[in-house]
Amino acid sequence: MEIPKLSLLNNKHDHAFVVPIKRINEGHDVQRFLVSKAHHDIMVFVLQLNRAMFPRRLSRSDDSGVRWRTWEINSHTLPLSHAVRQLQGLLDHLNAIIDVVPPDPGPRRFGNVAFRRWYEVVEARLPGLLQDSLPEQVLSFSQPSNVSVQAELQSYLLGAFGSAQRLDYGTGHELAFLAFLGCIWKLGGFGVSSEGDEERAIVLGLIEPYLQLIRRLIKTYTLEPAGSHGVWGLDDHSFLPYLFGSAQYGPAISETDETPVEGSLVNAADPADVTKIAVVERERGRNMYFSAIGFIYDVKKGPFWEHSPMLYDISGVRSGWAKINKGMIKMYVAEVLAKFPVVQHFYFGSLFSWDEDPNAAPPPPSVHTSNQPSTSQPTNAASNTIPLPLRNVAHEGQRPANGPVSAPPPSSFVGTAAPWEKQPRVQSPTTAFPSQTEQRNISQTPRLPPNFNPRPVATAQSGGEAATAMPPPTRAPWAKSPGS
Repeated sequence: MEIPKLSLLNNKHDHAFVVPIKRINEGHDVQRFLVSKAHHDIMVFVLQLNRAMFPRRLSRSDDSGVRWRTWEINSHTLPLSHAVRQLQGLLDHLNAIIDVVPPDPGPRRFGNVAFRRWYEVVEARLPGLLQDSLPEQVLSFSQPSNVSVQAELQSYLLGAFGSAQRLDYGTGHELAFLAFLGCIWKLGGFGVSSEGDEERAIVLGLIEPYLQLIRRLIKTYTLEPAGSHGVWGLDDHSFLPYLFGSAQYGPAISETDETPVEGSLVNAADPADVTKIAVVERERGRNMYFSAIGFIYDVKKGPFWEHSPMLYDISGVRSGWAKINKGMIKMYVAEVLAKFPVVQHFYFGSLFSWDEDPNAAPPPPSVHTSNQPSTSQPTNAASNTIPLPLRNVAHEGQRPANGPVSAPPPSSFVGTAAPWEKQPRVQSPTTAFPSQTEQRNISQTPRLPPNFNPRPVATAQSGGEAATAMPPPTRAPWAKSPGS
């Protein structure tokens, strides 16, 4: 099966580079972003990289009798192009700067201000580092304007390491690094392979080392989560390792197969193994999903189901890693690209353009796009009354009422429901959300923690006495309901 790939610019024609600027200023701008060329290109690049990470079937067994090929973190069999190796040197240089900018001593509740010094050093050195590290095909691209290719790419790379002002890091910064790599791809900086070798080199040779650098920054300078849902989110800081890591454990495919939506690789770790520290320690050096899980264990204490309930719910999916991967793609569109707190800091230039994609279908209103912050003022009393979305409170004592509440002036921002609530979904120009029939089947699967014993909820009976009822369990967005 031939999937779309991020298109290359013709280097024989001039290209007017621009310094990327901010376009998403209010909640309604997210709707406009969802039909932009930038959104389309981001999703094409994500799906292109994602498919490359699935194991491949071999035409004949190797010496050990295995009939498929996989790619792991730090794999010595993964071919790396010259462009990938150059950019690895850039990441190594940024990593080394941490050693010369130690954190300020003393306990701190929030981020360590020494991160600002690290950021300043990186900002000062970045023009020279890009000149030394960018592929020749990128640096030699014809440009009629006064803005250089380095100026446009630097904006994305500098935005990929967190906010020096807020001392935080989140999936919006991760998105900036993805865009940086996408810019290089568009300019022909990476080699093109029909079998996905270059895409795998980008994921395992660049994105994974970038994530390792980010984790070191978070631990060294105690960076706060940016735009996090807290316990109701997938992860405080990252999303891509769960997407690509679940593909690593998916069933083996050939180049002509459809991207699988169910099943797992033979002998792959079980999704439920995320609660087994010994398995996590073994797999984190091989697989991006477990590498991210391992970092959670590094920085959080307590039962896994308590501090990471969504990941715990996902670990109960019985249809395999491909099913989890399919859900991750949908969740990335809804929880990253369609969320104002995440994409508000994404900048748009000539390579990831704000221009409207003529082939994009208008996204229907949904909980992800309608409940966005706005600076507009309520005009009457009726507009000052808004419904509060239900939040799944499976591990709490009771469920809040779904009645109207008064919106706090001056903002009309509506609280975001937990990601697994049943709500209409956003339509992506590249990857559509499930149809209404599919939505009835992609329901929610309970995954109860060990020795689960929630507090009873009082319910009124006809005789006036209180009885106990168990609150509904927290559920993942893609798992099937009982009887569906």
